[in-house]
Amino acid sequence: MKPYLQVEDLTKSYGDRMLFDSITFGVNEGDKIGVIAKNGTGKSTLLRILSGEEAPDSGNITYRNDLRVGFLQQNPVFIQGMTIMENLITAIPEHDHEEWDKEDRVKQMLSQLGIDNPHASVDHLSGGQIKRIALAQVLLSSPDLLILDEPTNHLDIAAVEWLENYLSRQRITLLMVTHDRYFLDRVCNKIIEIDLKKIFTYEGNFDYYLRKRAERIEALTGELAKIKNTLRKEQEWMRRQPQARAGKAKYRIDAFYDLKERSKARYDEKNINPNEIKSSYIGSKIFEAEGICKKFGDKVILDDFTYTFARYEKVGIVGGNGVGKSTFVKMLQGLLKQDSGEWNVGETVRFGYYSQEGLQLSADKKVIDAITDITEDVVVNGTTHYTPMQFLTKFLFSPADQQKYISTLSGGEMRRLHLAAVLITQPNFLILDEPTNDLDIMTLGILEEYLQNFKGCVIVISHDRFFLDSIVDHLFVMEGNGVIKDFPGNYTDYRNYLKEQRSLQNQTQETAKPNQQPASKRESQQRPAKLTYKEKKEFEALTAEIDSLTAEKNELEQLFNSGAEINDVAAKAARYSELKEILDEKEMRWLELSEKV
Repeated sequence: MKPYLQVEDLTKSYGDRMLFDSITFGVNEGDKIGVIAKNGTGKSTLLRILSGEEAPDSGNITYRNDLRVGFLQQNPVFIQGMTIMENLITAIPEHDHEEWDKEDRVKQMLSQLGIDNPHASVDHLSGGQIKRIALAQVLLSSPDLLILDEPTNHLDIAAVEWLENYLSRQRITLLMVTHDRYFLDRVCNKIIEIDLKKIFTYEGNFDYYLRKRAERIEALTGELAKIKNTLRKEQEWMRRQPQARAGKAKYRIDAFYDLKERSKARYDEKNINPNEIKSSYIGSKIFEAEGICKKFGDKVILDDFTYTFARYEKVGIVGGNGVGKSTFVKMLQGLLKQDSGEWNVGETVRFGYYSQEGLQLSADKKVIDAITDITEDVVVNGTTHYTPMQFLTKFLFSPADQQKYISTLSGGEMRRLHLAAVLITQPNFLILDEPTNDLDIMTLGILEEYLQNFKGCVIVISHDRFFLDSIVDHLFVMEGNGVIKDFPGNYTDYRNYLKEQRSLQNQTQETAKPNQQPASKRESQQRPAKLTYKEKKEFEALTAEIDSLTAEKNELEQLFNSGAEINDVAAKAARYSELKEILDEKEMRWLELSEKV
C-alpha cells in the first residue's frame, strides 16, 4: 500500500488545554478511517491541521508528492454572488473531464443529494442545502485523500444512505469524523480514537473497534487499580517526616508525583446514570390531535392529522428535508399555530424540547452560570438534590470545563450543555429535534440508555438510523403533501418493508408485461442505436478499467492461494469483495454498450 501521509509527534493545545500530545500515525492508499473522540478533545482540529487549514504546535506531517486533498469543513464557504452550478464547476479539475461533461456531472451529483435547483444563488441557502452542496463540491474535486468533518449532519436519511453506499463502493482514501455508527460500521476499515491526549488505532470497522476498545478499557481499569494501590503505599512514605526520608533517592519522589498524575485518569465516561435522572409523573391523558391542518402557501405540511398519543410511547419522525418535521413538533407545543384543528394536551404533561436551534445564550456567559440561571437546586427522583456544578459533571463537564465561556465551546459541547438544560427540568414528554448532530459517540450511548429507561413519552426527529433503532417503538413517516403514515416498527424494519414492497412491485410489473409486441417495436429493439460520442469514450474507459481491476483481483487470488503469511488480511479480503462487486457492475455496463458497437 502506498503511504499518503505520515504524522509524527503532532501536538496541539489551546492555552493550557492540551488536545493531543506527540501523536503518530499514518494514512495509506485505500484506508477508510473513522476518527472517534469525545467532544472538545480535538477531532475537528486534527482534520483542519491535516488539511492545512490550521497549524500544529509541533510535529511533522509528510504528504506524498502531488497529493490532492479534499476537505469538507463543518462550516463550508462558497463564492458569493455565484450560482450553485458555477461554484461546483470550479471544483472539477480541468484535466479530468471535457467542459461539456462538467454540467452533467454536477447535475447528476446534486440530484443524488436532493438538490434540484443547480442555477440558484448560493447567497441564501439553508443549513441542509449548504452541507449537500459542499459535499458535492468536495466529491467532484476528485481528491486522492478525502477528509470529511461530520458529513452526515443536516442530511436526511435518503442522502445519508446514498453517501454511505457511494463511499463504501468507491476506491477512495478517506479520513472522517462522524457520529453515525451504521455509517462508520459499513464504510470504515480502520478506526482512530483520540483518548487521554493519545492515539489508539484499531484495524477494523466500528463493531471491531467497540469490542477491542472494551478490552482496552478493561485492561486500563485494572492497571489504574494497581496504580492507586501503589500510590497509597507511596503516600505513606511521603507523609513521614522529612528527616525520615532524607537522603532517599530523588527518583522515588518524582515517581510519586508521576503516579499521582496517572491516578487521575478516568476510563469510564458513563457519568450520566439513566436511573438517577427520572421524569416527573405523567398521567394517563397525554395528547390528542384532532383534524390538524397546516400549510405555508401551496406547501401542505399536515392535512387532517388525527392521533391519540399513549403513555410511555416513543415515536420517531422521518421524512425528507422540508416536509415539515420540525413544524410538526413546534405546533404540538404551541410554539407555532395550526391553520385548523385542535391539540388537546394532558394537564400533567411537561415538555422538554431539544431543538435544532439550540440554546440562545450570551457568548460571555459561563457554562455553570447557564445552568444556575435555570435552577440553583437540581432535584432528582424527588429526594436527591444536586448543585448545578454536581449536575454538570454528569454531562462530562469537569469543574474546569464549567468555568469556560459559552463562546469557547465546541459545537458538540454546546449540544451537550443544551441536553443538560433540557433534562434538568425533569420533563415527562421529551421532544428531540435532531439530537445526534454534533454529539460524540460516547454521549450518544449515554443518551440512548437514558431514553430506553425514560418513564415518559418521547418524540424524536433524527437521521441517525442507529439512534432510531435503539429508541423508538414506531415511526411517523412524513411523505410530503400533508401525508403521515404510522409504521409499527423501528427504522430498519421500515427499510426492510420498503425493499419488500419494491420487490413485489417489480415482480408484478414483470408479470404484467405483454408477451407479444408490435413488429415495429421488436425491430427497433433488435437494432439498438449506435454509440454516442460520450458512450464511446465510456466504453473505451470501461475496457481499460476492467482489465486493470481483473489483474488486481487475480493478484489477490494468487496471494490467498499461495499459503504465504499475509499482512492486513482483513483489508485485502475486503478489497477482494469490493473488486468483485465493482467488476460485476462494470462488466454489465460494458455488455450494454457492446450491443451498440
